[in-house]
Amino acid sequence: MNLPAKPNEPNAAVQNLYSDAYDWTNQCVKCGYCLPACPTYESMGVESASPRGRINLVKMAAEGKIDFQKDLAEPIDLCLGCRACETACPVGVPYGHILEAAKEAIENSPSANQKNKMTRIKKLALVHLFPYPKRMNRIGSAVQLYQKTGLSKLIRSSNVLQKVSPALAHLEQALPDIETSSKRIRPGTIMPAIGETKLKVAFFTGCIMDSMMSRINRLSIELLTIVGCEVILPENQNCCGALHSHQGETEQAKALAKRNIQAFMQTDADVIVNNAGGCGASLLEYGHLLAEDHEWAAAARAFSEKSKDISQILHQLGPLPFTEEWQGIVSYQDSCHLRNVQKVKKEPRLLLQSIPGVFYVEMEGFDRCCASGGIYNLLHFNESMKILDEKMKNLKETKATTIVTVNPGCQMQMSIGIQREGAANQMKSLHLVEILAKACGLE
Repeated sequence: MNLPAKPNEPNAAVQNLYSDAYDWTNQCVKCGYCLPACPTYESMGVESASPRGRINLVKMAAEGKIDFQKDLAEPIDLCLGCRACETACPVGVPYGHILEAAKEAIENSPSANQKNKMTRIKKLALVHLFPYPKRMNRIGSAVQLYQKTGLSKLIRSSNVLQKVSPALAHLEQALPDIETSSKRIRPGTIMPAIGETKLKVAFFTGCIMDSMMSRINRLSIELLTIVGCEVILPENQNCCGALHSHQGETEQAKALAKRNIQAFMQTDADVIVNNAGGCGASLLEYGHLLAEDHEWAAAARAFSEKSKDISQILHQLGPLPFTEEWQGIVSYQDSCHLRNVQKVKKEPRLLLQSIPGVFYVEMEGFDRCCASGGIYNLLHFNESMKILDEKMKNLKETKATTIVTVNPGCQMQMSIGIQREGAANQMKSLHLVEILAKACGLE
């Protein structure tokens, strides 16, 4: 194939976009099958907000025909990265890989503007916060104290956060009640199986899950032991790197991946289990992320092959020993990355339908992104809420009293949607693990 002249950009990331993503963009036949699957195209109605349009822009940038910052940055940043287009594409264009290559090139382009306040805050969090579990856990403990002392009620009644940032105000109200750090299961712990040991699993705690939703992690481990898993919490595990990849910080994502591979492969576990759709997708793609690193490629592939969502293991080793009936209608919101990247669709539904008393109703558009998108709902609040409000219309049609998710961002986003509908007294958003644990009599 005769490639166009390389763009006059000395930056390595831009050259990588040219070499890695250019061939992928040429796979797109512009058929338009991706258009009805794309939430931003549906909400914004312009070609540059569609997968097909973004792919064409990436191709033009790689050919040096348009500017990375002026013409490409905004359309790429407005993409949720849900990857629903990949499931709709008849020719298998790897849109997610194109997207991340473009983000890396934009982030590292010599013309990148690093003076924006939000950009500085984002980079500060990615570099100095998420990679460090102890720092994340300190924040979780601080939020727990904030909730316990009643300061949260004072802040909400003052409406000060709403004046500063509506996005932060909504997020603060959607935070779950955080357990005390004394209940958090520490790295290095080995939890024996209850009864016969059927599987030896290493559990990925995650950064957000461990710091803000440690209760779900604890319940996840208890459920795994109930079905016959010996559960190991590897020491020295850290953030999966998903947020870094999604924001173009590819080198840091690779560094985090290597630390996790080293920590988990030392356990010699049969399976690596996670309970967050976005994290799980990142873990599953370590093989791709480190494919060009000859020292780590084989280990990364082996790691990815062992990575499973908790719903897969609970369904495989079940049935669960339910002791309580669930009251009310239950519906399920797919995690985009669990459905579109990990290809896990049936297991969460089968687990929910197995709970005594559950009346399960499928929501129209269950496979449509809720627009949490990592930190998308903070960076693009209005765009996110427009998509979420449409999602809530479909949810209300089910008359569900419980909406179940399998990702922390999705869970909080659906809680925000419930607040916006004024339905907090009639409906709640739960993680799959929470409803299963409740039905098994766990706390």
